[in-house]
This record gives sequence, C-alpha cells and structure tokens, in this order.
Amino acid sequence: MKTHEFTLVLKVNPSDAKAEKFYGICQDGTLSVRCGVGHVLFHRPAKSLETALLSALADVRAAGLSVARVEMAPEAVLVRT
Repeated sequence: MKTHEFTLVLKVNPSDAKAEKFYGICQDGTLSVRCGVGHVLFHRPAKSLETALLSALADVRAAGLSVARVEMAPEAVLVRT
C-alpha cells in the first residue's frame, strides 16, 4: 500500500471544537492555518490516490469542516498515456 501526500484547503478556519473533533476522527492529518486559511496535510496510506482522497474528504466532513480544494505536488498525480 502506498502513502499518498496531499493537502485539503478548508473553506473556513476550524474552531477549537472542530479541530478536536477532527483529531478524534483522524490521526494522519495535520491541521494548520497559513495566511489566514485552514489546511489539512495528509499522509494517507491507500491502494490508490482516489481512495486516499475520498476517505480524507469523508473524515474532514465528518468533523464538520468544508473543503475548498485539494492541493498536491504535480509528481503525486501519475498520468498514463
């Protein structure tokens, strides 16, 4: 199983209560605020990038947080031609 690294950029900064709820649900994500914007950095083991992203999105939403976008390094996305 591969570990996938990506960041979920949040729509709103998490309150302390939502941050605590998030950490109760998820142990492989790190919450931070950069330039006034909430981010969650993930190192998620999964069979595929899609599976990793979908499970991370579910965990973030279960904590009551909303995602604006996903960011990742270009080399993290393998495009087969």
